[in-house]
Amino acid sequence: MDLRSELLKSIWYGFTALDLERSGKVSKSQLKVLSHNLCTVLCIPHDPVALEEHFRDDDHGPVSSQGYMPYLNKYILDKVVEGSFNKEDVDELCWTLTAKKNYKPNRSSSTVLAARDAFRLWCLFNFLSEDKYPLVMVPDEMEYLLKKIYTAMSLEFNCVELEDIFSQDTVQQRGITVWVFLEMMDTGKVARGIDRSVISMALEEVYMEIVGDVLKEGYLWKRGQLRRNWKERWFTLKPGNLFYYTREDRKECQGNIALDGNCCVEVLPDRDGKRCMFCLKTLSKTYEMSSSDTKQRQEWTTAIQMAIRLHVEGKTSLHKDLKLKRHEQREQRDKRQQAKEEELQRLLREAQKQAQDLLEQDEERRRQQHEQLQQTLEVQLREAEEVRISMQAEMALKEEEAERQRKRIRELEDMQKQQEEALQQEIRARLDEEAFRYAQAGLLAEEEEKMKALLTLQEEQEEYILKTQREKQELKQEMEAKSRALDEAQRQLEEVRANRHRVDQDVVAAQRKLCQASTNVKHWNVQMNRLMRPIGPGDKRPLLGSSLSSFQIPSQRDPGLHLRRISGSEDRNEECKENVTDGRSCDADLERRNSHTSNGDPNFP
Repeated sequence: MDLRSELLKSIWYGFTALDLERSGKVSKSQLKVLSHNLCTVLCIPHDPVALEEHFRDDDHGPVSSQGYMPYLNKYILDKVVEGSFNKEDVDELCWTLTAKKNYKPNRSSSTVLAARDAFRLWCLFNFLSEDKYPLVMVPDEMEYLLKKIYTAMSLEFNCVELEDIFSQDTVQQRGITVWVFLEMMDTGKVARGIDRSVISMALEEVYMEIVGDVLKEGYLWKRGQLRRNWKERWFTLKPGNLFYYTREDRKECQGNIALDGNCCVEVLPDRDGKRCMFCLKTLSKTYEMSSSDTKQRQEWTTAIQMAIRLHVEGKTSLHKDLKLKRHEQREQRDKRQQAKEEELQRLLREAQKQAQDLLEQDEERRRQQHEQLQQTLEVQLREAEEVRISMQAEMALKEEEAERQRKRIRELEDMQKQQEEALQQEIRARLDEEAFRYAQAGLLAEEEEKMKALLTLQEEQEEYILKTQREKQELKQEMEAKSRALDEAQRQLEEVRANRHRVDQDVVAAQRKLCQASTNVKHWNVQMNRLMRPIGPGDKRPLLGSSLSSFQIPSQRDPGLHLRRISGSEDRNEECKENVTDGRSCDADLERRNSHTSNGDPNFP
């Protein structure tokens, strides 16, 4: 059984779970979701339009399993690379889809399996089921699985109740389905009175052995390669590989020993305080290990040799090989059974043939006796018949003559009736002919009128078509003119908006310049007021340099100066009113200038 067959078994459950109406078909939207999830867990790129392109001619209804299979093989399974994904993730995806619809355990019962245990049983069922759809497990495989589970629980398997189940007609003919199997395990028909924790541990062990291809696992003491100290490790043996972990949960893998034809196992004598020692030799290293007892050492050495042999033979799974052998044995057994049945049928046919021959011989003797008696009776009957014939001959001649006369009379009467019927038919035919002629003339006249009306309607229709075409052309021209006008209006609107934007920028620039000019005027007015303050007696004149030595300060009572100050204040008020939008900035500038003026900074702009 290859990887594709194993994946198809799980995918088949996922496909049938989406078929809610049990019609054998699933909608494309659900198949898109299923395909995307499969690509995700199989670690392959997903083409979202591949499903639509693959089924582009099937637009009427959902897709069947036969129609989905080419897409599944071409776009998904052909791209799968073994070892690049976790098979258990695919099983969990398909189990989640199918369990919601089909698995309904009785929650009120105390023997209900845990969800993880039900999933493991489902995986084990898929592994051991026949490669035919719908998937069923034959009684031999079911008995093999239950014996494995009971052996893991260290119990003896009881076949009584299992025989009752196998005695049913449906199980004998077709096998058992996974849902019947899970229901049987849930109700405790097979594992009655066993604790759930014991069942869970046994199922995990059987699952790892059959599905996980684990030949053996357990704790062993391993000697280090560098420090040469002994540490206890959890070892897991698979065909071709021996893994060892820190603990039983297998989360921290400490190493992997590859097994091939160059490896061998040897038993070592006890030393360094360790007993039951053995070593695994490879081309590069020698690994020394110690088990708890001699039995465990023997089991480990045998299992490792088996793993090496499987790898050399190119087999990746022991139980796959065992399943094929059991399948071949069942086929051989069925062939032997069929041969026995054919031989029995042949013997029955020969016995029937012999009995038939005896019956035919008895029948032949009875027939001969009967023929002899019949011949004697025939001779007597012929003699009596000759006498009777001679007596009837004369009566027959007279009867024939009378019959000829009666026949001639009947013929004449029939001929007269036929002539009368022919005459009546001729009369009726002539009347029908005249009626048909009148009807034909009426139909011809009616046909001519309808032809004229048809020609008239045709001319009106042609005129209406021409008129409609002209109106359509005019309407098209009008729509083109309106479209051009609309484009022109939109272009003009864009120009107006651009002009308005430029004008707004110019206004902002003008306001900025106006504010700057107002600030300059205020500054110079302050400077002027400071310079025009009259100097009283005793005040010292500040040294303004040679450029201001000839400047004449008007008196305080100069009317021109008073008018100039008033006009300056009015100008400042008018500027503040005009720049009301920039009032806050102007006040801030004024305060800064006043502060600079009070500090004696004459260079502040």
